[in-house]
Amino acid sequence: MGDVSRWVHEVDAALKSRATPERAERERAYLKSAIDHYGVTVPQMRVAVRTALRGADIDRPALLAMVRELWAPPEPGALPVHERRAAAVELLERNVALLELGDAALLEQLLRESGTWALVDSLAASVVGPLAEREPGFGPILDRWADDEDFWIRRSVLLSQLIPLREGRGDFARFGRYADAMLHEKEFFIRKAIGWVLRDMSRKRPDEVYEWILPRAASASGVTLREAVRRLDERRRAAVLAAR
Repeated sequence: MGDVSRWVHEVDAALKSRATPERAERERAYLKSAIDHYGVTVPQMRVAVRTALRGADIDRPALLAMVRELWAPPEPGALPVHERRAAAVELLERNVALLELGDAALLEQLLRESGTWALVDSLAASVVGPLAEREPGFGPILDRWADDEDFWIRRSVLLSQLIPLREGRGDFARFGRYADAMLHEKEFFIRKAIGWVLRDMSRKRPDEVYEWILPRAASASGVTLREAVRRLDERRRAAVLAAR
């Protein structure tokens, strides 16, 4: 575990070297964050991770240990740090092939503790999504999450389908079941996520998106509808909006 602690220290130092206190305050206010911020942009965070870990041979135990350490407060009595958590998500994205079905509990913990789209969305789409796609046993976990009281967990279920559907693959029937169950929710982040997935899917599968959203136009929220039709052709977009 010596390498893990050293790698975490190097990532943290690389993040701190790019810190901007003014940005930290703005970001914390914008995200309504209850944790600390260094004030590092996402591109800077990615460079920091890449630079600090250049040449590191990371296996699954090391990956999980690093993620847990970065996610936790940097020292006893301190608050967690947003950029350290973002670096943990970046590590998971870069090494998602190392993850196994048994890591679902850790991913669920991270999603529950994120409390912001700035962490949840990447975790859901770029970590949970690829893992769920290659592990059929993840299906029942997603089904359970879809009924969870935490809307960030429910949003994660929707966004876990984003990348394969965007790329012309994926299980649209599964996404459709989840979206139908959440279609009448008042929560903005749920409404937005449904529309977001439909919008991106419509690039390659416009017929399916149109056929799904048209009979639901009168019951879908305005946010969902506007996103869903954004990339449909003019005729289809007009037909959906007329059915509102």
